[in-house]
Amino acid sequence: MSCPSPHADPRGFMRALYDAAVARAMPAQVLGRFLPAPPPRGRTVVLGAGKAGGAMAAALDALWPAGAPMSGLVVTRYGHVPPAYRSAPGRIEVVEASHPVPDEAGRLAAERIVQLTRGLRPDDLVLCLVSGGGSALLTMPAPGLAFADKQAINQALLRSGAAIDEMNCVRKHLSAIKGGRLAAMCAPAQVVSLLISDVPGDDPSVIASGPTVPDASTCADALAILRRYGIELPAAARAGLESGAFETPKPGDACFAGHRVSVVATPQQSLEAAAELARSAGVEAHILSDEIEGESREVGKVHAALARAVARRGTPFARPCVILSGGETTVTVRSKGGRGGRATEFLLGCALALQGEPGVHVLAADTDGIDGIEDNAGAIATPDTLARALALGLKGADFLDRNDACSFFDRLGDLVVTGPTFTNVNDFRALLVT
Repeated sequence: MSCPSPHADPRGFMRALYDAAVARAMPAQVLGRFLPAPPPRGRTVVLGAGKAGGAMAAALDALWPAGAPMSGLVVTRYGHVPPAYRSAPGRIEVVEASHPVPDEAGRLAAERIVQLTRGLRPDDLVLCLVSGGGSALLTMPAPGLAFADKQAINQALLRSGAAIDEMNCVRKHLSAIKGGRLAAMCAPAQVVSLLISDVPGDDPSVIASGPTVPDASTCADALAILRRYGIELPAAARAGLESGAFETPKPGDACFAGHRVSVVATPQQSLEAAAELARSAGVEAHILSDEIEGESREVGKVHAALARAVARRGTPFARPCVILSGGETTVTVRSKGGRGGRATEFLLGCALALQGEPGVHVLAADTDGIDGIEDNAGAIATPDTLARALALGLKGADFLDRNDACSFFDRLGDLVVTGPTFTNVNDFRALLVT
């Protein structure tokens, strides 16, 4: 992959780094070496959910032997089916549903996936394609819990500022299919789970709320999280959690015997791909971490402080350099009606802290191509961002106060618009200091 000059074209340079990170996580590039052989006698059934689900299904269909029978169902986000697979569907059916708040299409897809697990035999193989977003897309409320209640709790979690592992702990315990329950339904078939990680630490039990892996968290943990963020529960949900009736299958449960789990793409791998491209352009690259969490605007301030230290004092890194990070930050929604997501909120917090620091350019974008619920992946901030905004009568702090960072960068023409990328290894941030 060619790379524009970081000095002559800093915007193009950072966009190339983002593209390299996304390319490293594309299912067609990573799935092949993790696939098992087709079963000699039984069926091959494919089940899955996530933002990368459509691309994973298309890649698996292309890689699986033409003469080996295979069928199944995967659910992905609206608009996230690769165009080629949409126009010429293969052996795996792909349906679309809502993310981040579940809808009826997701509930129906989950019911159909459960139906496909019935009648499986020991000679059968189940390939589970799991990626970020699967928590909302694979939705089946726990017994006695209304679907509308599940939607409301999910919405409250999204607005609360809870970390992804906290949200998914709650989701698992209020679900009839996540938290290892899908794997239990597949018994006695062999289950091979292929995961694309979008979570800090790449814990399979957190990715899409771990539908096919053991869950070490408890109902008590879920209750503590809900109390911490002041989220009200309907009576059925509270009773199920307090009594332990909603407990998930634990490590060591016989239902997981013989199962295989592979994480086929990770945020760290994507950051390394971006770093390699930067170095090929003569710019040293430093990866802070692929596990950065916290309030987006505050994480932006911290990144700004680091970039200033490099720009002004040459510490801890020498110029020119690019600083990369990933993970999953959070946004506590303080004002209704604002447009934005984690990436643009991070970026506006960072730009305000930088105050036009010369020689510092910043890109923040989500690797799935969608920042929050908007139609952009993120945005770019430059040394003249705040000056250009002021000339238009825009006060960045006001936009940040109302969680409206997307509108701010939209007015400046600085959004990064990619459309769905058909993969998802979460946040990508690059700070170029020249």
